[in-house]
Amino acid sequence: MSKILIHLKRIPLLGRVVIAIILGIMLGQFVPVWFARIFATFNDLFGNFLSFFIPLIILGLVAPAIGELGKGAGKLLLITAAIAYLSTLFSGFLTFFSCQAVFPKIITGTIDAASVQSIEEGAIKTFFSIGMPPVMDVMSALILSFCIGIGLSVIAGETLQKAFSDFRDIVTMIIGTLIIPLLPLYIFGMFLSISISGQVYSVIMLFLKVISVIFVLHILLLLIQYAVAGAVSRRHPLKALKTMLPAYMTALGTSSSAATIPVTLQCALNNKVNPNVASFVIPLCATIHLAGSAMKVVGFSLAIIYFFGMAVDFPTFVGFIFMVGITMVAAPGVPGGAIMAAIGIIQSMLGFDEQMIGLMITVYIAVDSFGTACNVTGDGAVAMIMDRWAAKVGNQ
Repeated sequence: MSKILIHLKRIPLLGRVVIAIILGIMLGQFVPVWFARIFATFNDLFGNFLSFFIPLIILGLVAPAIGELGKGAGKLLLITAAIAYLSTLFSGFLTFFSCQAVFPKIITGTIDAASVQSIEEGAIKTFFSIGMPPVMDVMSALILSFCIGIGLSVIAGETLQKAFSDFRDIVTMIIGTLIIPLLPLYIFGMFLSISISGQVYSVIMLFLKVISVIFVLHILLLLIQYAVAGAVSRRHPLKALKTMLPAYMTALGTSSSAATIPVTLQCALNNKVNPNVASFVIPLCATIHLAGSAMKVVGFSLAIIYFFGMAVDFPTFVGFIFMVGITMVAAPGVPGGAIMAAIGIIQSMLGFDEQMIGLMITVYIAVDSFGTACNVTGDGAVAMIMDRWAAKVGNQ
């Protein structure tokens, strides 16, 4: 058994998710009810823990991120952060309007939410359930995070900043060592339930259609980013984008912007970005510039809304996209970290239930590495823009 666990740990998260989906679909065709109830109970407990932990994720990630963002290297930091945020917003709105035009044509059917909803309400009942009420609701956590983060960026004291940095380390540790490793088991239980309900074909077709659309939008986003960066820096955009391909390919393998920093930095230098600018902008953007991740969050959220037959409210999505840009700044540097940071606002602003959140996490992780690759490649475009700005300021 220990050897099996060691081998499983060596499989990348995406591989474990794919295995979980396939096993869930296959076993759902013939397993007895008592077997399904075991995983129904696990999913209920895991879902309750997620609901409890989401406000703590927001508080532990957003507050110190905002606090640290206000204590950097002056104008260079602020302008880089502003460009990164605008790029993320553009990605979100590009995704929303593109998907609004495409999804109604390709998502022609809706799923019966009642048949795959809370397992207690369906044919598969849990053996037991443990309530885990959160210490605060999501909106309270967001407001408190903003207040503390802005306060930390203004005051001179370091004690509270250090305390929240330690709290962030605890939250990141729980995400990386508990939540992310257990996600494949949670996804297995969810697809086991969906397979038993007879709606697995509809869900798989949703995945394939939506993933295809988001992949095309990723390419379009990178072309736009480098067209702008090329115009600002007066360099050939396609040549610059080609130079960043090693970073793109590395990120596909690591699924981590932080782990890809050395390659991204070298690619930026190969694009003739000033070493001082590149060494500042690339590591910073690995944390705050997650345009590809924002695209997936917005696109997949919209797809699930259509899939469950819910109404699309444009004003709500406008606010949602602005909030996604902020939460992406706080996303931890682990595979699947961006979706963990965004769950709170998806739940509070879009009204997703546990089943919809589960599908959201599954489809997000299925293409997590492509979003990361888009993120790090876009960092090179930001570096080119900042290089031009720094040169212009230096000549004045």
